[in-house]
Amino acid sequence: MLAAILKDFNRLELEDIPIPRPGDDEVLVKIVSCGFCATDYKAIKGIRRNVAFPFIAGHEPAGVVAGAGKGVRHFKEGDEVICQPSGYCGVCQYCREGNSHYCEHAYTTGGDGPEDVRPGAFAEYMVTGESCLFHKPANISFDAAALTEPLSGAWKGVIQKSEIKIGDDVVVIGTGGIGLLCLMVAKAAGAGRLIAIDASEYARRNAIKIGGATHAIDARSSNLRQQVYDIIPGGPDLVVEAAGPIEAVKLMVDLRRRGTRWNIFGITTHEKFELDGGLTHFLEGRMDASFGTTPLAMQSAIRLMERGLVNPELIVSHRYPLSKIHEAAAVMGQPERNKVIINP
Repeated sequence: MLAAILKDFNRLELEDIPIPRPGDDEVLVKIVSCGFCATDYKAIKGIRRNVAFPFIAGHEPAGVVAGAGKGVRHFKEGDEVICQPSGYCGVCQYCREGNSHYCEHAYTTGGDGPEDVRPGAFAEYMVTGESCLFHKPANISFDAAALTEPLSGAWKGVIQKSEIKIGDDVVVIGTGGIGLLCLMVAKAAGAGRLIAIDASEYARRNAIKIGGATHAIDARSSNLRQQVYDIIPGGPDLVVEAAGPIEAVKLMVDLRRRGTRWNIFGITTHEKFELDGGLTHFLEGRMDASFGTTPLAMQSAIRLMERGLVNPELIVSHRYPLSKIHEAAAVMGQPERNKVIINP
């Protein structure tokens, strides 16, 4: 099979390698679509360094079952499936509490986080555990299905952790691919006024056209708090930071009023910000954070797509065959793109 193998930072090579064979409780999936995540790009470019070589990235796949181990019970050859990138044991304390993304024995296919990193979906075939698979509904395209994992992250952050309510006024800081999905989930959940903040005019246009934002503000402009409060005089009920830079977190802190819920969703770097302890006490808000996904979040994202409430395919801006993954990587470094899809 053809696979894109990262041999070292900035050394991504296309090679023909043997098709992997599934173990007893594993499934071989022929990849049809795989999202190109920013963490994949950061691994390729050496921006994130927690990479062991050789490495096959790609952790947002959907495809067709091409083979199954003798212990597999719920999937058969020909089934169209969606793959959760994070594998879990199911029996540790965290798994049994419903927090399988904390699993003490976790693995990932093509992603990062656990020490056990297995080959991902920037290849024609991938092996994963049966428990990581979901049946793809017929009315969901493969490209949309490949975005189940990022959509599930948006659901987990906005719905499960921050508990958005119908009519809530919401601010989303950073409206790239994941920010757009947060906007779409918030809109589907009944957000009232929905403000997008981003430095990119391209992103702001998409926030309104695709994400359903009612307003968009340039993050480079002055008096951001005043601009938000001109639109929402009472202040936001919920602020989601989906940007990444520490400046976005600082802006989120500045936008709070009494009772605001705020979610540190986008930042993954170890940078510091300050809180006024007394002010935070008397504002009586609630800080949440969210990372990764769980079976509950994946299944909930599938329901959103199947019911026609959210269509993540709308955020796809570029598609490339696996043979042109270097072109795809170049586009990932450009500002005017949303989601890039690899179709092996």
